[in-house]
Amino acid sequence: MLGTSLLDRLRRRDPGYAVLRRAARLTLVAAGVFYACRYGLGNPVLATYALFGTIATGMFVQLPGGARERAGTLLAALPVAWALIVAGTVLAGNTWAAAAGMLVVGFAVVFVGVGGPRLLGLASAFQLFYILASFPPYQPASLPARLGGVTLGVALLAAAEVVLWPDPAPVSYRHRLAGAADRLAALLDATAAALTGPTGEPRDRDARHDRDARHDLDALHDRAAAAVAGLRIADLPAPQRPTSAGAGDRTLRAGAAAAQEILVTADRLAAAAPVRDLEAARLLRRCAETTRAAGRGLLPDGPPVPLDDLATAIRQAEAGYPAGPHEPPDLARMCRDATALALADQVRLLATAAPVAARSPAGGAAAADPALLDDGRHGQWVWYWRQLRAHLTLRAAPVQTALRLAVALAAARVVAGTLELQHGFWTLLATLTVLRTSAADTRTALRPALLGTIAGAAASGALMFLTDVSVIYVATLPVAMVLAFSVGRLLGPAWAQAMFTVLLTFVFAQLAPEGWRLAEVRLVDVLLGGAVGVLAGVLLWPRGAGHDLRRNTAGQLAAGAEVIGRTVEAVLGDGSPEPALGRARRALVLADASYLQYHSERPDPRLGQVDWQGVLAAGHHVVRGAESLLRRNPPGCLAGWPGAAALLRESAQRLHSAYREAAQRLAVGGSPHPAVTPARCPDALDRIRPVLDGAGGPLPVRHLVEVDLWLADLADTLDRVGPAPDRSRHAPG
Repeated sequence: MLGTSLLDRLRRRDPGYAVLRRAARLTLVAAGVFYACRYGLGNPVLATYALFGTIATGMFVQLPGGARERAGTLLAALPVAWALIVAGTVLAGNTWAAAAGMLVVGFAVVFVGVGGPRLLGLASAFQLFYILASFPPYQPASLPARLGGVTLGVALLAAAEVVLWPDPAPVSYRHRLAGAADRLAALLDATAAALTGPTGEPRDRDARHDRDARHDLDALHDRAAAAVAGLRIADLPAPQRPTSAGAGDRTLRAGAAAAQEILVTADRLAAAAPVRDLEAARLLRRCAETTRAAGRGLLPDGPPVPLDDLATAIRQAEAGYPAGPHEPPDLARMCRDATALALADQVRLLATAAPVAARSPAGGAAAADPALLDDGRHGQWVWYWRQLRAHLTLRAAPVQTALRLAVALAAARVVAGTLELQHGFWTLLATLTVLRTSAADTRTALRPALLGTIAGAAASGALMFLTDVSVIYVATLPVAMVLAFSVGRLLGPAWAQAMFTVLLTFVFAQLAPEGWRLAEVRLVDVLLGGAVGVLAGVLLWPRGAGHDLRRNTAGQLAAGAEVIGRTVEAVLGDGSPEPALGRARRALVLADASYLQYHSERPDPRLGQVDWQGVLAAGHHVVRGAESLLRRNPPGCLAGWPGAAALLRESAQRLHSAYREAAQRLAVGGSPHPAVTPARCPDALDRIRPVLDGAGGPLPVRHLVEVDLWLADLADTLDRVGPAPDRSRHAPG
């Protein structure tokens, strides 16, 4: 019964025994290379670097993808590991040179993590490679053994990832987006059916049909909304986030943004149902077919996504739009048709992103957004540089995190070198372990680290005091490895530190026997490293992402206000919106980075009163909406229409003031809920009726309707932002 109870608890804590499989795989490789190098070849240096190369890449690395993909990433990282070991070995002879190198390496390997989850997942391993090599003794002659050991350990671990109990690949973001596209297509089909409406039926059957259709539509919406909510990057584990600068991840993010816009726009059309609008229904059916094809195109070996039929349907819908005030305007229909055209543009964007994200040919279809297929004109490294440059400011959370860690590790290296600590590597490892992105989180991490280290040092010290027979440590090393690699993940950080302390003590008892004092040295080194980490957390951006989240989200709302004004001026033929859009995109990058970091920290009650997802959605909606609007309504499309200019400028000014007010409230610590009056379709179009009635001749009515609806929709988006904690349907992708 006791065994059954323990197994049940283990299954609950480790579903599928993923942690145990990983621990067993890592133990086989680590123990195998250590025994072979230490006792088979009699080379302690080779054994040390083979063991720590295995532990660094097996215990401290989180990589995306399946087993083969992770193994390929580990092998591709070897040249960087070699370079860091060479640099550390060369600089190890001088404390200040080694600390300066630590400052550069510590910043670089963390900051380049903004380039994607693979780079971010390898950061800790890269730091450990430099740290281990940068401590005395200064032995350049041992460099071949160091490089050979790391190569052996990493290569064997990469092979073990594939052949020894490989972990199942997590659901990829492409599959998530494909599933969302399929559910959105079903929603669009149902919305088209609702807009077609029943014909030739008795009134009571019409009523039953309407109730059943609404129930089905609501159910399909809930399923589509759940699938789109699963695309939120902040809610995914870091290795599964499509945050790299590569073409695949960039187009996945664009496709997820398009899916979010499709859902929101479909909601507006569904709100008008049941009503008979055959033109809008015809376009929606074509959108549903294209969305479904885009979902299939995202899957491995998916077919090309045809866009010709959708483009034809869009042209027909635009041609059928009223061009002047010859008849009393049907504002409700104008609203539905304009909304359907906006939805079709987002579908075209999703369909264009699909083959690029799936790394398959785009099939001759014209791009909805040229930037999606821009890699032909710009190399991959250009995109990575752009992504790094976008974050290269002290207001960016990744820069603050990288600087905080780099300074802390450099300071710990100076302390270890000045005090001539025999195992100074442990000091820097402790700093790396406890340091978090806020002072509060660092203090929280320090306690279990110290308690675990004390417990581990006491246990291993007592064992070494009782016996110094080395064969005991040789025989029990695999057991210590399994516990160190598994117990921490299952029982918490204190257990992890305790077991890791025991493991390190057993290892160094075989490399450089010192008796029970080795445990004492480990405890002192961890105390020093923890103290350095706490000081760095207190002195360098101690408030974490909270303060920057307020400042950067306020900045994105202010930049969005500028985009609103410049976009309206552009369609009126006065200036270009691109400078304002560029500033807004950079502001969104900073706000998103702050939110991702805030999402990883302990909740702050003072910040929990703000609907941050809603705030981010408001900023993203401005930029996405402006880009989509300008694709369908080119600059100058409303030039020479004074009535339209006066109407749109007045609306844009009110909205500009509302966004600025929301930004100011956020910046001073309040909740952004300015006085803004949303209007839904067709009420939003009532104010353009006098403009249409007072004009003569053919007019670009569609352009006026789309711009006016865009402004009304932005007002509605801002109105939804408030203290309510759950606005998931309107969160940014």
